[in-house]
Amino acid sequence: MTAVPVPSSPARGLLRQLARDTGYVLFSLPLAVVGFVLAVAGISLTAGLLVTTLGLPVLAGVLYAARGLADLERLRLPGVLGRPRVRPVYRTPERGAGFWRRVFTPMRDPQSWLDLLHAFLRLLVALPTFVLMLVWWALALTGTLYGVYDGAIPRGPDDQDLSELLGMGDGTGARIALNTAIGLFALFTLPLVARALARVQAALAYSLLTGVAEMRQRITTLEEQKRAAASAEASALRRLERDIHDGPQQRLVRLAMDLGRARQQLAADPEAARRTLDEAVAQTRETLDELRALSRGIAPPILVDRGLPSALAALAARALVPTELVVDDELGRAGGRLDPGLESTAYFVVAEALTNVAKHSRAGACRVEVTPKVGRLEITVADDGIGGAHLAKGHGLSGIADRVRAAGGTLEVTSPAGGPTRVHAELPR
Repeated sequence: MTAVPVPSSPARGLLRQLARDTGYVLFSLPLAVVGFVLAVAGISLTAGLLVTTLGLPVLAGVLYAARGLADLERLRLPGVLGRPRVRPVYRTPERGAGFWRRVFTPMRDPQSWLDLLHAFLRLLVALPTFVLMLVWWALALTGTLYGVYDGAIPRGPDDQDLSELLGMGDGTGARIALNTAIGLFALFTLPLVARALARVQAALAYSLLTGVAEMRQRITTLEEQKRAAASAEASALRRLERDIHDGPQQRLVRLAMDLGRARQQLAADPEAARRTLDEAVAQTRETLDELRALSRGIAPPILVDRGLPSALAALAARALVPTELVVDDELGRAGGRLDPGLESTAYFVVAEALTNVAKHSRAGACRVEVTPKVGRLEITVADDGIGGAHLAKGHGLSGIADRVRAAGGTLEVTSPAGGPTRVHAELPR
């Protein structure tokens, strides 16, 4: 019996987010107090002991403690911001480093000082947001339930209620109506207020603890993509140059020699000249076939004119291994076509994967699936061959890996010994 998952209702998701935001704001205050006391006491102790050089180890300890609190805060951020956790790469002491070199290591790390700054500033945001969160919860609960305990509130003869001051009358009905209205307003706006307060706190933490790390990570990713693109382009050019030199260039040289010999034979031996010309015609056909094969490494006109589905269909039809193609026809229509760069990358991924299948897999059948998803394009090439495929340099799949990495995507190869082989690529849209 298969269990059918029950979809989460919007109300349940709203309550879950409210609980996360409330917990984040309320628990931030004690953590902020700990961080502030640690930072103030640590800096003060460091300043007092600095003349004896004992202040430097104390400062290093304070920076490491601030790092621990910062790591705890990074664990809490994804529940509020909905982003994956990103931890900066901190400086580490070199192997065999002495005591003082280890002491100075966190001081030379800019992120350590950002962690300490967050410990200082966090209380300035955590305290007012904590108070506002408690006040709003109190208004929502006491206001909506006011009619239950109104009779239990002692009142003197000279007491005036808010409803009387506002001119709504001094009766019980007016008092309950006003307080209940205030409570319902607070209750309905509570998710928005909690979300805003949590985002204010999380924004400070994100900017100091994660923002710089994400920017550095993005720069590193872009550099890797640039290197991968350059590597893929260089590999493709080297392969094309080698194939042209070994194939069409040699045949064209022989064709020129055959035509020269036929010209010399034309007057003395017409029959021999005819045979030589027949050989030249055969050489021309073979050269054209090789050039067509090489042109598969260049984006074909059908890809530009008719889109990815038609180009992949032509590619599958020429494949040496029987290939089943599953691709969404919407990718070939005017409104559903991909970016030209993404189309070209997807085409080359499939083309190189099919070439690898034909050369190395000994497969009897192959299946290609191209599926558009939200924010990404998934490409799967599977065969029933002998397996053993890997991404080592010099092998066919390394070119696919470089192209996918250059486009900012990911590549996964599953190919146990004995098969089958599955190449799965995801490209961002």
